[in-house]
Amino acid sequence: MSSKVTRYRGRERRALRVRKKISGSPARPRLTVYRSLRHIYAQVVDDGAGRTLAAASSLDPELRESAKGRCCETARQVGLLLARRAKEAGIESVVFDRNGYLYHGCVKAVAEGAREGELRL
Repeated sequence: MSSKVTRYRGRERRALRVRKKISGSPARPRLTVYRSLRHIYAQVVDDGAGRTLAAASSLDPELRESAKGRCCETARQVGLLLARRAKEAGIESVVFDRNGYLYHGCVKAVAEGAREGELRL
């Protein structure tokens, strides 16, 4: 195996660098974002217990039809849906984990959608 740094390995390294500094607790869980070429996924995680407390993605049945194309609008809707599910689980405030991605475009749209859903980041 070569030691060549690909963009995927580079993102993993950046994600680990960010994860050294932040972690989710029961009082303030971690909102993490994963972005694939076609879809966007977000979940709220309690790192102490190792549990996912709430999750949403562009593959959810609620968003499936409205999520065709338009990445940033879909990402904002994923953020809103995640905020609603987090509120139902009793979560008011989270720590945002961009997971090695730049904070712009779809990743930023998820954060803004969560804020619109009255989740404190």
